[in-house]
Amino acid sequence: MRPQVMGIVNATPDSFSDGGRFNSTDRALDHALKLIADGADILDIGGESTRPGAQPVTPAEELDRVVPLIAAIRTRWAGPLSIDTMKPEVARAAVAAGATVWNDVTALSFSPDSPAVAADLGCFVVLMHMRGEPRTMQDAPTYGNVVAEVAADLTARAAAAMAAGVARARIWLDPGIGFGKTADHNLTLTARLDELTALGFPLVYGASRKRTIQALDPMATDPGDRLGGSLALALEATRRGAAVVRVHDVRETVQALRLLEALTEI
Repeated sequence: MRPQVMGIVNATPDSFSDGGRFNSTDRALDHALKLIADGADILDIGGESTRPGAQPVTPAEELDRVVPLIAAIRTRWAGPLSIDTMKPEVARAAVAAGATVWNDVTALSFSPDSPAVAADLGCFVVLMHMRGEPRTMQDAPTYGNVVAEVAADLTARAAAAMAAGVARARIWLDPGIGFGKTADHNLTLTARLDELTALGFPLVYGASRKRTIQALDPMATDPGDRLGGSLALALEATRRGAAVVRVHDVRETVQALRLLEALTEI
């Protein structure tokens, strides 16, 4: 069974791959509907960039970017919608507008209220691993054993969420490819992803268009030139047990996964 494909909708002016292209509700809605037509199982809506060096935005600005978009998508599509935010007040408003998943790059650690808000909302929660915060996370990240340390950190965050009342069955984990990690760290996590799926939670994997691909192909300076690497990483994550792959290029990823599924059934 192939993983679910989570299509990325960045309603921001400064995201690393497509910043500014969908920086209005109408343009972002058109993009979201295209991703649905391309085969997305889930849409992930973000109103604040978390690329390396990104500057934070106010809750009011983030709400203005995501809530009308989520409401507009919900009138046209009944599928799962994820809100990509670290702010509990944004998550609450997004769920009220129709989101069903809270995707938090801080694993519910940004605010002391986050775990309790997640429990109160009752939505699915993606707990992502990140060392530091977006402005500084790529400043010489260091690990002794990246797989063991990421596993331990995610286990601790899942325990904190459950202690606050989040149901275990509603927790997904994400190793945070590119978030406070070198290219070697990211490749190691991918190659050993099955050690993280062994933690017993569905795993979300997102390496689409990331700089790790450029580390192996120096000519791929433009994120749009990293499709081949994105597909390779998504397929390997699938082989290693990922439940969800988070991608920009939905149609191409769905096609690749269909072929992989057909081959495994022969």
